[in-house]
Amino acid sequence: MIRKVRTHVNQNEPLLFELSSPGKRAWQLPELDVPAVDAAEALGAGAVRDDIEGFPEVSEVEVIRHFTRLSTWNYGIDLGLFPLGSCTMKYNPRINEAVARIEGLAWAHPYQPESLSQGAMEIIAALEKRLGEIFGMDAVTLQPAAGAHGEYTGIMLIRKYLESQGNPRKTIIVPDAAHGTNPATAIMVGYEVLNLKSNDRGMVDPAALAAAVTSDTAAMMLTNPNTVGVFEQEIVKICAILHDKGAQVYMDGANMNALVGIARPGDFGVDVMHSNLHKTFSTPHGGGGPGAGAVGVRAHLEPFLPAPRLKRANGAWTWDYDRPRSIGRVRAFYGNFGVLVRALAYIMAHGGPGLRKATLDALLNANYVRARLEKHYQIAYDAPSMHECVFSDSKQAAHGVRTGDIAKRLIDYGFHPYTVSFPLIVSGALMIEPTETEPKQELDLFCDALISIAEEIEKDPEMVKHAPHLTRTTRVDEVMAARKPIVRWKPGPAGAKAAD
Repeated sequence: MIRKVRTHVNQNEPLLFELSSPGKRAWQLPELDVPAVDAAEALGAGAVRDDIEGFPEVSEVEVIRHFTRLSTWNYGIDLGLFPLGSCTMKYNPRINEAVARIEGLAWAHPYQPESLSQGAMEIIAALEKRLGEIFGMDAVTLQPAAGAHGEYTGIMLIRKYLESQGNPRKTIIVPDAAHGTNPATAIMVGYEVLNLKSNDRGMVDPAALAAAVTSDTAAMMLTNPNTVGVFEQEIVKICAILHDKGAQVYMDGANMNALVGIARPGDFGVDVMHSNLHKTFSTPHGGGGPGAGAVGVRAHLEPFLPAPRLKRANGAWTWDYDRPRSIGRVRAFYGNFGVLVRALAYIMAHGGPGLRKATLDALLNANYVRARLEKHYQIAYDAPSMHECVFSDSKQAAHGVRTGDIAKRLIDYGFHPYTVSFPLIVSGALMIEPTETEPKQELDLFCDALISIAEEIEKDPEMVKHAPHLTRTTRVDEVMAARKPIVRWKPGPAGAKAAD
């Protein structure tokens, strides 16, 4: 039974090929009043064909209504909550988009001379300074194009620094609650990975870490808050253990949305970190668009930052290429500039108090969701939640229903699903991050839907196992879709309703 929840209207829109009717056209032209030209003769026979096999024949109003109806199926942050845990898919203020579209910024050419780029360079300098304050770091580079790129840059910096000390070392420790890209980054930079299991509260165990650190340990890569939504409460002790053995501490700052204005990684003892500006500081997130993985470092790593670096000379900004210890360039030009403009606009619009309040609202929203759902879904770890909460499907699995089934059923209620089956250390994970931008009414609608689904599972688990029911396509073979995707329409007989 669906109760007190929003559902969307699904028109079961047919394919344009199914709307086709022979002889229909979306245009009408007057009689030709100039000499006719043979297209094959003018363009060449190979460039002309009489007809496009299977091309849909529809009227103008059918085309307009078809694509308008399809547009209503596009789920986006302007429509409703995006509860994807670990992704921070929040609403971004339109003013930041407007600032990024100022003509002098939007059309700034990367090859224009420094004398014409002072405004853009001022923006980069201002953002680096403010991020340094937020991170608690001595220097920041904005070159990396996204989060994983920032990780790569950070570990490259650590390697170059350790090489300058005479030994790059061999191993990087990665807790099992760290971001999934961390082990891949370490291997790409040439390190072996040592996995460290979390304790029963989803945190790093300092005793286990101390036993794992050796003279071969180059660094530890940890995410804080980690991927189970828990803050590493022993972070200061963790940093001290590594520093005592000459190792560095890298922090994955993808979850900075839980820390901004509250805590600074540099104050914990972290040596280098990245932050996904497109998560925390207002840029469109998702869809493979541009990102920014700003990297902050403490002073001892500053000489190794990617070149060039901004510097002030004779009252103007210029690029400093004289960086003999630099790891070199990691990105063409200086990062994704439009993303940087939006991030600075976001930071300046909020100011210090506003950034802190946004963080507190994110924490409040996540804990409100946890409090409402905890009776119905098993919380993964008995530890305080930060900006996201992670449940397991253990209660529902007893009825044969898994997290993927619950997510599919949530579509029937008009919501985008949460992050499914991640993090991997939680069996049947339901990972939910509401962000700070969601009002209580939206959170209640979302929680009502999940509570209703939990009740449905108790009464009729088979119904949930075969969801969604209100979409044109219900369950698809996801493995086959990934391995053998259909990317080309193959026309069949008139009125055919399937693609080959």
